[in-house]
Amino acid sequence: MTLWGALARGRAGRRALRATTAVVAAAGLALAAGCADSDAQDQAQDVGAGYVSGDGTVQTWAEADRNEPVELSGTTYDEQEIDLADWRGDVVMLNFWYAACPPCRAEAPDLATIAEDYADEGLHALGVNHTDDAGTALAFERSFDMPYPSLDDSDAQGVAAMQGVVPLSAMPSTVVLDRDGRVAGRILGQIDPSTLRALIDDTLAEEA
Repeated sequence: MTLWGALARGRAGRRALRATTAVVAAAGLALAAGCADSDAQDQAQDVGAGYVSGDGTVQTWAEADRNEPVELSGTTYDEQEIDLADWRGDVVMLNFWYAACPPCRAEAPDLATIAEDYADEGLHALGVNHTDDAGTALAFERSFDMPYPSLDDSDAQGVAAMQGVVPLSAMPSTVVLDRDGRVAGRILGQIDPSTLRALIDDTLAEEA
């Protein structure tokens, strides 16, 4: 082999080596990025012990655009029989929650205060829990001095009644029903107390 041939071959080898190194480096970066994305997703899923929080989205419906009244009845964790049909003529606040959900715990004091503040104005408040057993749910209610009961929704009737309004995965979620039992507004995620109060005020101000 001539000297020039050897040099050319050496240069080609070095170029190939550099190209290979670049590919390996790029692959390493991509893998690292993929791991970072995966780690971020894992961390996001780990935060809050498995719940998927709503994003705080607020939606309201004009009276003319509301669907049929919500039909829901059941037994609370303290064994009360409740039927929303019995509350027609009054505004209702429904809160979907479960005990291990951090934003559910964070908003509980605000919900308790709101329920008490509006009780004399005709507001009924009711929790709906499709996850916890009675012991866990009642301990939560005692811990936060909740002034209203929650349905044991282990058969998911409450979730079914809210189909198309409250995603099962969005916990907590709060729904305001008008005097006819129709959905007037909802909040997906932890409530902002002033926003929920505004929804309730607007619904209470409507004519029956």
